[in-house]
Amino acid sequence: MKAVQYREIGKGPEVVEVDTPEPGPGQIRLKVTAAGLCHSDWFVMGLPAEQYTYGLPLTLGHEGAGVVDKLGEGVEGIELGGSYAIYGPWGCGVCHACAQGKENYCPDAADLGITPPGLGAPGAMAEYVIVDDKRHLVPLGDLDPVEVVSLTDAGLTPYHAIVSAKEHLHAGAVAVVIGVGGLGHVGVQIIRAVSGATVIAVDVSEEKLELAKEVGAHHVVASDEHAVERIRELTGGRGADAVFDFAGVQPTIDIARQVVAVDGDIQIVGIGGGILATGFFSTPFGASVRAPYWGSRSELMEVLDLARNGSIGVHVERYSIDEAPEAYARLHEGTVRGRAVVAP
Repeated sequence: MKAVQYREIGKGPEVVEVDTPEPGPGQIRLKVTAAGLCHSDWFVMGLPAEQYTYGLPLTLGHEGAGVVDKLGEGVEGIELGGSYAIYGPWGCGVCHACAQGKENYCPDAADLGITPPGLGAPGAMAEYVIVDDKRHLVPLGDLDPVEVVSLTDAGLTPYHAIVSAKEHLHAGAVAVVIGVGGLGHVGVQIIRAVSGATVIAVDVSEEKLELAKEVGAHHVVASDEHAVERIRELTGGRGADAVFDFAGVQPTIDIARQVVAVDGDIQIVGIGGGILATGFFSTPFGASVRAPYWGSRSELMEVLDLARNGSIGVHVERYSIDEAPEAYARLHEGTVRGRAVVAP
């Protein structure tokens, strides 16, 4: 089968031929219908050799969906031919966090060698993918996998961050979304769907700010030297009740710190490597700072329900598996509008 793999430190992804995998006991094989590209992939591929821990070759694709093609021994309750999305942050399944469906915060996964597909385990950027357990599959029903596969990360991650900040998103609140690319443009829609907050979108790209307006942002602000002043003006000098930073680079984190209100909340979702010092004389009184990771299994179900009722959607650029390296190049250059998806 064809697969898109990261094969050599410092080089980009390649399309290669590999053996079609067979499901073991308890496992499920999917014929992949869609796989999403993510900036996290480039973060992984950009790591130096001494920091890279994901194994080589690595089949990419931590956002995946497919049709059940073959069941391993002992698997019941999963429909052959059924369409499913893959829940990516696999955990041990038996700890306190996993018992709540919060496998994204499993404390034992790393020690047990359990890794997400595309981030250690073979991912969905291939013609077939193995899912380790049926609990990691969520039925798609009649949802188009190409249109919704990105929601397994680009929807789930902002949803988890936004829900955890829900007490700050009351009617009349102001939410600032910094970075309105792949995750951020979905984040704007989620805030509008689950709260009465006013949304201010911030980005360096005029095209992405236009997209933010299209999907529901009330105001857009260029991410420049006047951004803090402009946001303060829009909030009457009070600042934002919640700030969601989907870039996580130092300049955006600095904006977040300067615009969050007293007793507000900052969610640093992006993995750009910026650092935010907290405490007296750094952040306002009562302000909280959180670095959320992915989301729970039940939250993925909720995200897909939002897509099912039309509350949220992803702007998708579609590519074939042979075009995946080109799509990754566009992602790296920042020219993808919304989310890139490979449909094998």
